[in-house]
Amino acid sequence: MNDTLTLVIYCLPFAAILGWYVRRQKRHYQESLTVRAEAEEAGMTEPPSLHPLIDQNKCVGCAACISACPEMPGHRVLGLIHGKANLISPTDCIGHGACLQACPVDAISLVFGTATRGIDIPHVKPDFETNVSGIYVAGELGGMGLIRNAIEQGRQAIESITQAERATDAEQLDVLIVGAGPAGFSASLAALEQKLRFVTVEQESLGGTVAHFPRGKLVMTAPAKLPLVGDFRFRETTKEKLIEYFSKVERDTGVTINYRERVESIQRQADGFVVQTTAGTYRARQVLLAIGRRGTPRKLEVPGEQLAKVSYRLIDPEQYVGQHVLVVGGGDSALEAACSIAEIGDTRVTLSYRSRAFTRAKAKNRDRIQTMADAGRLEIAMASQVAAIESEHVELMQGDSALRLRNDAVIISAGGILPNDFLRSIGIEVETKFGTA
Repeated sequence: MNDTLTLVIYCLPFAAILGWYVRRQKRHYQESLTVRAEAEEAGMTEPPSLHPLIDQNKCVGCAACISACPEMPGHRVLGLIHGKANLISPTDCIGHGACLQACPVDAISLVFGTATRGIDIPHVKPDFETNVSGIYVAGELGGMGLIRNAIEQGRQAIESITQAERATDAEQLDVLIVGAGPAGFSASLAALEQKLRFVTVEQESLGGTVAHFPRGKLVMTAPAKLPLVGDFRFRETTKEKLIEYFSKVERDTGVTINYRERVESIQRQADGFVVQTTAGTYRARQVLLAIGRRGTPRKLEVPGEQLAKVSYRLIDPEQYVGQHVLVVGGGDSALEAACSIAEIGDTRVTLSYRSRAFTRAKAKNRDRIQTMADAGRLEIAMASQVAAIESEHVELMQGDSALRLRNDAVIISAGGILPNDFLRSIGIEVETKFGTA
């Protein structure tokens, strides 16, 4: 009897822990099913960028990937279903890649695109060199949109270039860096740190794509290491503060960037490349392309698009005070532009998107746009397309119905066309990824 009582006493805590664990797993399972069902019902099933592909045969259900995801607990990107990890909210994944590092059984690989939605990516090796020997790609052009990733790639690309043969001719650069966004700026600092002979050219201003974000836009990033500086600790900041920080680093380090200088052509020569820009000609042993993916703004190709009131990015919301504004698009840029203008007051904003769900936008922006719509600050026209743009009106088609709206300005945020022609002109292969690395 005493032995039985002793066994019961010892087993009770284990039974309690087991019961708690089973209840906890069941709760997580139900939550994961709910999140996945909501994503499917809303049509939010296509990851916008780099995302995890989970081998269900290898996954042991340890949930290490879920715990490691930087988007938790605010957004349930990953969840356990039937004891296996699954991507349950694909559009909330922004490509941190922490899940890959956390998985103890190598069940996760990071891929671009899906079986139904391809993404164009230049052919790039693990050391960031393209199929063209001597030309490297880092940052957004290679599909890595997160600022932290771009900073790391810019630094790592220069590390690879440093291992390559340097220029022996005093008039030849070790590397020409194209672009001064997060990747190009990091690469420039790394090149300065490594005492390479280099020139950085940027067709616009410091920050690259970031500099074109709307005023006050929140920028999401993660800690990284910036060459010559050390820890880069931003997690969430504004575009202005990030550019201000980069500008201070530029001044403090003395790194030189040639602004308002655009590359026109890159030609192979025996021991490197000849790069023609709008300001002159350079000879370089290696070339690092740290340019964005936007390329040429995507146009709607509708009547009236050539009118002066049509633009392809938002600079200052204040310029639209008192106006009727149409914003076209369903990505983060479109939603942020619509909200920024609507917040000014004394404006009438309509957001038009061709699909039935904002599958390409972050959850924070989707929540923000819905909150403003519920408050009557703006109108959302889902499953609509612009049919024509007139001097004082726009015409939308929504199903079989035509909507004619008073209009003073149109902002088209429909993304950009990857500079494939430029890449192919210098021999770089571009591959459409359908759920592959």
